[in-house]
Amino acid sequence: LAALAFSVTFTVLPFLRLFLLSRARKLRGLTEAGAIELVLLLIKQTRSLFLFVVALYFAMRFLELPPRLDRISTSVIVFAGWFQAALWGVGAASFFVEQRKRQAAERVGGASENAVLDIGLFVARVLIFAVAILLALDNLGVNITALVAGLGVGGIAIALAIQTILGDLLASLSIMLDKPFEVGDWLRIDDIDGTVEKIGVKSTRLRSLSGEQIVLSNADMLKCRIRNMGRMPERRSLFTIGIAYETTPDKLQQVPSLVEAAISSVTGTRFEYCVFRQFGVSALEFEIVYFVPEPADARFKFLKIVDAVNRRIHADFAANGIEFAYPTQTVYVKAATNPRAP
Repeated sequence: LAALAFSVTFTVLPFLRLFLLSRARKLRGLTEAGAIELVLLLIKQTRSLFLFVVALYFAMRFLELPPRLDRISTSVIVFAGWFQAALWGVGAASFFVEQRKRQAAERVGGASENAVLDIGLFVARVLIFAVAILLALDNLGVNITALVAGLGVGGIAIALAIQTILGDLLASLSIMLDKPFEVGDWLRIDDIDGTVEKIGVKSTRLRSLSGEQIVLSNADMLKCRIRNMGRMPERRSLFTIGIAYETTPDKLQQVPSLVEAAISSVTGTRFEYCVFRQFGVSALEFEIVYFVPEPADARFKFLKIVDAVNRRIHADFAANGIEFAYPTQTVYVKAATNPRAP
């Protein structure tokens, strides 16, 4: 019976694995490609040694072995089972990392994530095999409490020694997963303006407007307030103009319509409002707001549009006889009177 169980199991399981792999193309069309690809990968990761051990396990159910041989066979089965489980875990982690790499390759600058992904995969492999070994020892009756405590103390000591590097590494993982910015984005961090060139494991490199490269640690970047100017769908322009107090009410009434016409005539603008805001010290002040679409690949388009709008407003005001105000100060001098003067 034991020989029959071993023979049937060790024949059916490899045949079933080969059958599923041969039908891989048809299986991919049944459901989502990602799930089927993962299942097929796990089937490929199944070792023949593991199938042999499974067949041996079923055969041993029909036998009474001597205690020593029983302990040895049980140890082999447990270690083989957990080793195969670790291989499945590593295969799944590699599958998700490869998927992430393919997605990153489709984006501009996405290749910079590969180093972080490779380090994450290495850490995942170490953790998976470490957990598998500990669980295998625990299944065999070994007291792993002291071992786990020792590993914990050693891990804390190592983490304290390299806490700066670990902080930057975890920050790079956070940047990769959360994606507050990507390569090519224009960032404003405190008094720094620059375009992201590379997101590394320890640092992020920016190319400033003046041309030099700025290197910032990933941990420090996440502590700052980052303004991602490269993801603005549109940019708001708010400014104030002053009209001379000598302007007549009729001409003052024309100001909003002239400003709206001047802004709307420039391609790529969206007029919002122009209102008579207040009576200033030396001018009648109008507040004006308009929006400009700001694509990430045209940083200076906004400045060109502002220049065109300002020139058009100045020309229209000059054509309609509306004068801009400028700071003035009138000083009245009263002649001194001398009662003794003739």
